[in-house]
Amino acid sequence: MSSLKKLIRSGQFASGTTDLEGLLVTHATSFKKIWSTHEGGPDNLGTTFYDPVAIPHGYSSLGSYAQPNNIPLFGHILVAKDVSNNPLKPILKLPIDYVLKWTSHFLNLTKDGEGHAVGYEITNEFKKPPLDKVSCVHVNFVDDTTKKSSLNVATKVAFESQNFVDLNGLNVHGSMGGFKLENECLGNLQGNAMNSMPNMTQINVLIKAYSPVIYFHPDEEYLPSSVDWFFENGGSDDEQYWIHLPDDDASRERVKKGDLQTARAYYHIKPVFGGLFTDISVWIFYPFNGPSTVKVLSFTKHFETVGEHIGDWEHVTLRISNINGELNSVYFAQHGWGEWVTASALEWDTNSKIVVYSSLHHHSSYSKPGTVLYGWKGKHVVGMLDMAALSDKIMDTGVEAVVVAAEYLGGAVVEPPWLNYMRKWGPKIDYKQVKDALHAIENSLNFILRELFEKLIQYLPKELLGENGPTGPKAKNSWNGDEELRFAQLIKGYAI
Repeated sequence: MSSLKKLIRSGQFASGTTDLEGLLVTHATSFKKIWSTHEGGPDNLGTTFYDPVAIPHGYSSLGSYAQPNNIPLFGHILVAKDVSNNPLKPILKLPIDYVLKWTSHFLNLTKDGEGHAVGYEITNEFKKPPLDKVSCVHVNFVDDTTKKSSLNVATKVAFESQNFVDLNGLNVHGSMGGFKLENECLGNLQGNAMNSMPNMTQINVLIKAYSPVIYFHPDEEYLPSSVDWFFENGGSDDEQYWIHLPDDDASRERVKKGDLQTARAYYHIKPVFGGLFTDISVWIFYPFNGPSTVKVLSFTKHFETVGEHIGDWEHVTLRISNINGELNSVYFAQHGWGEWVTASALEWDTNSKIVVYSSLHHHSSYSKPGTVLYGWKGKHVVGMLDMAALSDKIMDTGVEAVVVAAEYLGGAVVEPPWLNYMRKWGPKIDYKQVKDALHAIENSLNFILRELFEKLIQYLPKELLGENGPTGPKAKNSWNGDEELRFAQLIKGYAI
């Protein structure tokens, strides 16, 4: 990592600090344990709370750090310094009081003593922490993430001014009244924070260092290709859909299988959290998405047409800290939603490359091999199967990588014309076989399972059912925003 830092360190990017226009932030990576529970959370292994230690001189702690116990200790907490030199409008202030919002005292858990959420500080004793232990940040430097706390720890703090809020709390309330904020996180709402973003030279170094290797399922027939290869070999404009497959059967089957030799990864670089992080989205194009496999209790059905569609865009996103240039986490996209995995929990190959597993036919991305059921698990096991496994079908996304967009760099990156094609990357397909197959399954189920199966079909992405062609990268919700850990309303993924 030290050699990588030497290569990418230039300007504010990876300098060790980021100046959010008057609020200087850096990482505290040394912690002391406050309290832990050994039940609940991911894998039912509980969560441990930490306080930062060895905070640099002049910086203030912004809160406690929490991490689930199913992964090695990894992470950081931001500490901040007010460098605005404006005593009349400070960015940081001390809280005037703490209000107890949560305690473990009445929880029947295996735990190390008792834990208490006092403000957004976690304590292991039933008394308020010192007022100078943490600082509050002006509202102009926080942003609503719209994400819910996975720890279900609600916090509440009273502050000297209604313009100051805590960074990790839920239901924050000012002592003067008049506002209520949820799930605040540090960001920069003041304007330009691009000085902390990587330049093109640094981007190329980051891609070389962190570009993942994709392992396709050993039975995968429908591999990726470059967009140019697809345009050269695909069907012509039929006055309804610009993007299609060839008309003759032999060419059609050849194009559906893709061309791994020409396949390229298309990179989109964007700032998130006000320039605290850089997201590097790695987009892969597949000419064809294969049929699905559905599981109903012990019955597994491999369809011939259900789930097929022309054109399939998939991606993973690498989140890089702009403070030190290190990989923080990776987002694995799966059927319109997905999951974040921290760097410490990733699989790396012998060449120190991040490993991504692509699911059979659907091309969803996973951090581990195995089979995942998208549906309901428990008494009723109904859903669609994603199967991922190691094989000799491999794509190194760093080889001949193409950066297609980095809007914050202005005209430094020329976007290819196809990136702004906003229509469907394949025709709408109404397979009679799809409807017949689905009706056959429904008719074979009892009333309860039939209702669950109907909900499953309702909430799966429409393109998996052959009802609509997929959209290109720039038409996705994730293009301009932060990747979210999302699930369809009733659909969840379960490893089986």
